[in-house]
Amino acid sequence: MAKTTEYRERAGAGRAEPRGASRVTRTTCAVVGGGPGGAVLALLLARKGIDVTLLEAHPDFDREFRGDTLHPSVMEIMDQLGIADRLLRLRHSKVDRFTVETDTGPFTPANLSRLKTKFPYITVMPQTDFLEFIVAEAEKYPSFRVVMGARVRELVEEDGAVRGVRYEDEDGPHEVRAALVVGADGRGSRVRRLAGIEPVKTSPPMDVLWFKFPREPEDAEGLVGRFARGHIAIMLDRNDHWQAGYVIPKGTFPELRHEGIGELKRQFAGLIPEYADRLEHLTDWRKVSLLSVESSRCPTWHRPGLLLIGDAAHVMSPVAGVGINYAIQDAVSAGNILAGPLRESQARLVAVDERHLAAVQRRRELPTRVIQALQAQVQKNVLAPALGSGGSFSPPLLLRLLPKIPILRDVPGRLIGYGVWPSRVR
Repeated sequence: MAKTTEYRERAGAGRAEPRGASRVTRTTCAVVGGGPGGAVLALLLARKGIDVTLLEAHPDFDREFRGDTLHPSVMEIMDQLGIADRLLRLRHSKVDRFTVETDTGPFTPANLSRLKTKFPYITVMPQTDFLEFIVAEAEKYPSFRVVMGARVRELVEEDGAVRGVRYEDEDGPHEVRAALVVGADGRGSRVRRLAGIEPVKTSPPMDVLWFKFPREPEDAEGLVGRFARGHIAIMLDRNDHWQAGYVIPKGTFPELRHEGIGELKRQFAGLIPEYADRLEHLTDWRKVSLLSVESSRCPTWHRPGLLLIGDAAHVMSPVAGVGINYAIQDAVSAGNILAGPLRESQARLVAVDERHLAAVQRRRELPTRVIQALQAQVQKNVLAPALGSGGSFSPPLLLRLLPKIPILRDVPGRLIGYGVWPSRVR
């Protein structure tokens, strides 16, 4: 693919291997996973002159049904890096409040428009565009290198410490030696499995079916959500199409699949009838993707020579769409804490002390625990009752009262926009 070839030819730190060769290259930090957390961390380190190699298993960033919401915390990070204005030149939409249609009328549990920031809204932008933008920024620095289609197979270990990774790409096997390996390769992290780190999982009471249907120019923009008759739907604006999410009780997908694709279309059309005529192209289950919702957190995010961030360290529920933002905040904290030790490693060819890796977990674990606990309460007290209700659904009294209490009305918006103890670029 042209993009992949371009990345290979413009590789910086560590130098690209000759085609067909199997040889060792060296870098200071090898980041496995080119999602939001991994890409932003690679950019932050490259800006500080640290040799960093980003290994992405796929040949490009163009994958369906990925999160596309950049919250105010992330846009402020982009602003601190001086790239927010250019990022916002890309096609995007802005959502400043969460409004959900229910049987009893519209309900707005969170309003971000009153936040004191340059970005009092959620930026809805295709993740593909965001990642390509971040990698293009990183490529401006000679200490950055990216390898697309790099499928990590093994960790390189010496004396009980991780010293690099072995991967395969279209040219064959390769090895990267590094002072630090960062696993940022998502909820199914191979790096985490190879390191023998097991997450503690919970089982939220829902799964999500994702599919697409056409969007017309006169349609609403941004996000659309609806709760009714025991069903939940959300729609994300993708410019020329909608990405639709249909929430179902956990474990009920086999039964729905048995009933046929027509039953899914019937249920969704009953929930959002104004879009019923757009579902004609949804002809079989191959056009539907199942997201098995889970929430998990690793007891430890590190081993000597290895750090996990983002979904590799903690899988977030899709409630409020905070996963991308927490992964990027992990990356910022890691960049802040590890830049000095990595520079020392680069100069003296020494390993990064594991105490610095533990400091990253200490900085980010409490915010993660708090948000996961709040997500669990929303799932238990809002989503589970909504899915279990065959008749009308009304939000809990507390949520209906929050917007009417001045001292509390901005709390949901702030938690969604920033989380707890947000990270800032040093």
